[in-house]
Amino acid sequence: MVAIDLSGKSSIADFMVIASGRSSRQLGAMAEHLQVKLKASGISPVGIEGATAGDWVLIDGGDIVIHLFRPEIRQHYGLEKMWGLPESERALSVG
Repeated sequence: MVAIDLSGKSSIADFMVIASGRSSRQLGAMAEHLQVKLKASGISPVGIEGATAGDWVLIDGGDIVIHLFRPEIRQHYGLEKMWGLPESERALSVG
C-alpha cells in the first residue's frame, strides 16, 4: 500500500492511496470494507467504481481517493510513477 500526498499537486484530492489485492473477489471485499469505514468516519457520499469488474476499483472519499488493483493491472497503469513516487517507495506486492 502506498499513500501519496497530493496537497499542492492536484485539486482532485489531498491524498491518493494505492493498494493491491490478489483477486477480483478480494478487491470487492476491500472496497466494501473501506466504504463502511469511510462512512462511519463521516465521509459521505462514498463513490465506488469498478467493483463489479474487479481489476481496478476506485473509491472516491472526497479528500481521499483510493485505487485498488490486481497486481498486474497496477503495474500496467503505474499510477505511482505518474505522480512522481520514487522507485524505492513503490510497492507492488501483497502480503
